[in-house]
Amino acid sequence: MNRIRQGDEVIVIAGKDKGKRGNVTRVMPDGRIVVADVNMVKRHTKPNPNRGVAGGIIEKEMPLESSNIMLFNPQTNKGDRVGFKTLEDGRKVRFFKSTNEVVDI
Repeated sequence: MNRIRQGDEVIVIAGKDKGKRGNVTRVMPDGRIVVADVNMVKRHTKPNPNRGVAGGIIEKEMPLESSNIMLFNPQTNKGDRVGFKTLEDGRKVRFFKSTNEVVDI
């Protein structure tokens, strides 16, 4: 079970985009994470008429290492560490370590 999942709101804690917030759009198998509108780069592409791709400069999101982001806690307005615990009904859920509040409902 991953600490950060698709759709979570995260905050960047290191790198050129430190302090930016966004939603996770994709979690890659190697542990890197793509966040919406964070870590934007310009990619120069050649046109490919067979595929119908126009050339030019495209701005796209690149993945971040999972160690450089934290789950955003709306109660404290900061990034927060995440732990796991099992509820009485047997479900395994994530919780914020600072407030002990469950993330998954």
